[in-house]
Amino acid sequence: MATSVRLRRAGLAAAALASVFLLAACAPPKSAAENFPGEPVAEHAEEGSHDEGEANVEGEPQAAWVGQGGQLAVTLWGSSTCPQVGETIRVVEKAGEGNRVAIDLVQRDENEVCTMDFVPHTTVFWTPMDVTTTEELTVEVADAEVVVPVK
Repeated sequence: MATSVRLRRAGLAAAALASVFLLAACAPPKSAAENFPGEPVAEHAEEGSHDEGEANVEGEPQAAWVGQGGQLAVTLWGSSTCPQVGETIRVVEKAGEGNRVAIDLVQRDENEVCTMDFVPHTTVFWTPMDVTTTEELTVEVADAEVVVPVK
């Protein structure tokens, strides 16, 4: 009888440990999910960083919810050969405390030769678990702040 109790306890402990690993695996990664030249396709970027009817000013950073709010697209403008690319996303203030994230950019070699064109480049991140789509989200990126409206 004692052996079956030990086996049952060991099984419960193993199940609990497996649950911890599975839940940890569900956390979205902090690194970019995707990046590409250009702006997000209209059907993917659902809520933008500017008001309806307001023209986007070329060159201003943009941010928009993607995929029902499961992802956040950040578009920056610069050289096509040396684009500003988001590397990681960090929660600065959690939901209910400000709902703010910061995007860290890939560091470039200052001696790198870049073209003088001015084009958009988009990086898509998984939305961090500590922020919400039910509050305005402030995105700090490239010395600017972009406010993404409530989804």
